[in-house]
Amino acid sequence: MKKLYRSTENRMIAGICGGLEESMNVDATIIRLVAVFATIVTGFVPGFLTYVIGWAIIPERTGVGDE
Repeated sequence: MKKLYRSTENRMIAGICGGLEESMNVDATIIRLVAVFATIVTGFVPGFLTYVIGWAIIPERTGVGDE
């Protein structure tokens, strides 16, 4: 099983969606659209908090010893 890291190359803000793309082999644009839609539908706060918590707990890919 692949480990989840925040992407250092495919990022718009924190690299979470880019990291999910690398982990799940799904286009990051689709992941971003789903994340934005879910954030809007849930009333902004839950989606925003989920992103901030992910930013805090998902490590950034360093390239050394990752995988």
